Amino acid sequence: MASSSAADPRLVASIRSLLAQRAEGATICPSEAARAVGGDDWRDLMQPARDAARELADQGEVEVTQRGEVVDVTTARGPVRIRRAR
Repeated sequence: MASSSAADPRLVASIRSLLAQRAEGATICPSEAARAVGGDDWRDLMQPARDAARELADQGEVEVTQRGEVVDVTTARGPVRIRRAR
């Protein structure tokens, strides 16, 4: 069995839902998913939101970008965006 920890299913669902509401090619910020799930306590969910994005990227469902280039969210420093995989 894989050693990776499962991402928070609420955040995974939030990322999927937010992207489904956007035009093809549009991006979201992990903070949008964190805010949708955590309300006023969203900041505590930023790393879990990035973890959820990583899980979806590993599955080929999304791409994580920084300055328009696809990056590995586990090593990216600073703001990233999430988009549906192309």
